[in-house]
Amino acid sequence: MSITRDIASHDNAVAYGGLIDAIGGVATIVLVICGLVGILPPMMVAIATIVFGVALLIQGGAMLSDYAQVVFPGGARGATAEQMGGNSLALVFLVGAGGIVLGVLSLLGISAAILSPIAVIGFGTALLLSSNAVWRLYVLRRASVAMEATVTQSQHVGAEMLASEMASGSAGIQALAGLAAIVLGILALAGHSADLTLNLVALLALGATLVLTGSTLSATVLSFMRT
Repeated sequence: MSITRDIASHDNAVAYGGLIDAIGGVATIVLVICGLVGILPPMMVAIATIVFGVALLIQGGAMLSDYAQVVFPGGARGATAEQMGGNSLALVFLVGAGGIVLGVLSLLGISAAILSPIAVIGFGTALLLSSNAVWRLYVLRRASVAMEATVTQSQHVGAEMLASEMASGSAGIQALAGLAAIVLGILALAGHSADLTLNLVALLALGATLVLTGSTLSATVLSFMRT
């Protein structure tokens, strides 16, 4: 009974985390669009940076919960630190917190032209380095399922194929978006004449990527692997 309650409460926590970071991504997109149409662009950049930093923190927590949900049978060889991707998720936490600080400083008018591009570069680096987190989650879950002798692999072929495609696709999208954000951030930091627009476009790409490949997707991959 207690195990069932623990699983149910864990699933609810992951679902809420995925919903919140998706909302954060959508909020970032809305703020960026407001800035692009000319509604207080400097302020929109700073606020979007803060919102995305918060969403990145929540995504890191939800992803850690997803990894914690992968259980290996007793006596089986567990996952290595490299498979768990702990380093990349720790970077997501650090960059998210740093982005919030830089966004607040920018909102206060402290070197906004420098701090905002630095935050964008940090966000892009975090997404690039953690781009295969969902793929690692899929690999771990597949290994866990393979160790359960009571489940036949033939029952999971379709679900595994779909989960594999989603996981690999998310890695590619997140890596490209992270790389694009890094390039745009560097151009803005170098003093490009359209530096504010470059920051907004980079944040737009980051927000869209968070919605498409965030912890909501990782929870979906886990749900397919359970069916």
